[in-house]
Amino acid sequence: MIDLRRLQVLRVLADRGTVTAAAAALYVTPSAVSQQIRALGTELGVELLHREGRRVVLTPAALALLRHADALSEQWERARADIASGGTALTGSLRFTGVSSAIAAVMGPAVALLRERHPGVEASVRETESTENFGILLAGGADIAVGFPTATAPPVDDARFEQHVLVDDVQDLLVPRGHPLAAATAVTLRDAAAEPWILEKPGGDTHDVVLSACATAGFTPRIAHQAKEWFAVSSLVAHGLGVCLLPRLVPIPDEHAVVRIPLHGSPRPTRTIVGSVRRGAAGHPLIAAGLTALRDAGRIPDRP
Repeated sequence: MIDLRRLQVLRVLADRGTVTAAAAALYVTPSAVSQQIRALGTELGVELLHREGRRVVLTPAALALLRHADALSEQWERARADIASGGTALTGSLRFTGVSSAIAAVMGPAVALLRERHPGVEASVRETESTENFGILLAGGADIAVGFPTATAPPVDDARFEQHVLVDDVQDLLVPRGHPLAAATAVTLRDAAAEPWILEKPGGDTHDVVLSACATAGFTPRIAHQAKEWFAVSSLVAHGLGVCLLPRLVPIPDEHAVVRIPLHGSPRPTRTIVGSVRRGAAGHPLIAAGLTALRDAGRIPDRP
């Protein structure tokens, strides 16, 4: 018999690469991680770690165990879902994690829907970056992670996770009120090629979306300013400092003197909002209710 909690520590260690990083993800000390791995090795009668210089690396036995760990974890998640399905009223805690724009667009409304539909459910929201979501799920720090596909995200067939498309969020052009493009009846992305642009820093959730869309439209945007939070971006646009692409689901303050313009022609940039869970967990009544609420929150009328 082995302790599945120790097996989970090994999975996080393999994902994060070092004992220190695994400890940070699990909110324990590095010595606690090492102790759990040693105890797991004792249960199995093998060595799971060995030292190479200053580094600790996984042994062939650990790598062999990891090939079975995903299936064992999935079966455990399915067992938990089956056990929970026997109840009547839906109760318990549900933890969401995700990027700020997803919180504003779908997670906030989804939690409100959950409270209305299932008063016994306690939902909590934690803001993270898309690049962090899968690690947090794997470490057990959240039940549902909401974000956008990135170049570093696990592929959709990753044995550790299930990824559920929630909504395709169209991008609009945001310009200052009174801008020449604001009065146009039809605008393409290339019409804004000569404008100064406001983007978040490289590596952010929307940076690559904008660059890829502009490249497809045949130009490279001149980045005048860098900002991440949509309130700040909208304020910069309102003051005439540049234009940006704004996800349609993202709310902005009414007092900002800006205009959302739907883009026509090709490309019409869109970002996909994805809800991810540990594989096997989607059948759990709480998690299923959370995914349903997220999908329903994303079904709103087109806004401009």
